[in-house]
Amino acid sequence: MNQPLPSLMGVFAHPDDESLLAGGVLAQHHAAGARTAVVTATWAPTSHRAPELSDALTVLGAGSPRLLGYADARNPASTPGGVRLVDAPLDEAVGRLVAHIRDFRPDIVVGHDALGQLTGHPDHRRAHQITLLAVGAAALPHLYPDAGEPWQPAALYAATHSESGMGRLGPLLQSVGKTLLAVPDAYVTTTVDVSPWAAVKWAAICAHRSEAARPRPLPGLLARLPEPERDEIISTEQFTRLSPSPVPGDAHQLVA
Repeated sequence: MNQPLPSLMGVFAHPDDESLLAGGVLAQHHAAGARTAVVTATWAPTSHRAPELSDALTVLGAGSPRLLGYADARNPASTPGGVRLVDAPLDEAVGRLVAHIRDFRPDIVVGHDALGQLTGHPDHRRAHQITLLAVGAAALPHLYPDAGEPWQPAALYAATHSESGMGRLGPLLQSVGKTLLAVPDAYVTTTVDVSPWAAVKWAAICAHRSEAARPRPLPGLLARLPEPERDEIISTEQFTRLSPSPVPGDAHQLVA
C-alpha cells in the first residue's frame, strides 16, 4: 500500500508562478487525496488576475486564492494604492504569511529559490526571503502570537532550475531577451516527473489567460510551441530541500 502524500502549500510571488513552477506536484498531491493550498504575494483580489488565479487553483485542486495583497514590483497598479512587495516592511510580510501557514498547517511548503528563478525577478527573490523567515517563525509561539497556533512544516522546498536541467526552457526564454539564472546541478535535491499530470498543469497555466495572450511571459511562449515541445518543458519540476527546523548535530560543538 502506498504511503499517502503529505499536504502541500505553495508560496509564490505572482499569479501563474504556482502553475508554472509547481503545478505538477500540486496536481499530484491533490490527486492522491492530500490537502493543497497556494499563497500569492502580489496582485489585489479586485484585479483581473485574481479570477484567473482562482480558476487555475480550481484546476489544480488547491482551494481558493490566499492573497497577501502587495503590488508587483514592475506593476504598481496591480494593487492600486498598495505597497509593492519589495518595499513592504519585512516583519509585516512575514507575519501575513505566518498566519496562512498556521491556518493551513501544511506538511510541506514550496516556494521560490534564492535566485528568483531563471529570470531573477525581484518579487521572486523577496518571496523566497519571506518564506524562509515565515516557515521558521511559524513554529515559535512568541513570534506573531496573534497569527494563530504555532505550526512547524516538516519540509521546505525551493522550486528551481539546474544548469543541465533547463533543456528547451533556456533557449525559449533567451528568444525574448530574458536572462537565465540557473543553479548548479548539485543544488537540486529532488527532480519530479510530473508527466502524468502535465495536462492538468497545462490547463492551470492556460487559466492565466492574460499572460497566455501576451508574447513575452512564459505562458504565452509555451502556448505558441508545438505540444510535444511544450510537454517536454512542463513535465519535470526541480526542487531544493531546505531545512525549516533545527537539524540534530553534535550537542557540544559546532560542526560543518
